[in-house]
Amino acid sequence: MFVLDDLLFRPLVGIVNALHSIALDELYDIESLEAQLKENQLLYELGERDEDEYRRRKERLEADLEVARDVHERLSSGRVEVKG
Repeated sequence: MFVLDDLLFRPLVGIVNALHSIALDELYDIESLEAQLKENQLLYELGERDEDEYRRRKERLEADLEVARDVHERLSSGRVEVKG
């Protein structure tokens, strides 16, 4: 029974781990967040975004960027995985 579980279950866990990593990588895209920060700054400098909106958006993007960097650090160190 255990051999059958190992043959059927382990490959499935490997696939789920890979999909999980890909999804986290897409969800927490550091380059995209950095580009949004630059765009926010540019729009503020051009006068198309007022200071309050600029600051709110900047704070939210910086917080999201911090989370994204943490997720990517965990992914690269192997600390994020699906337990089977």
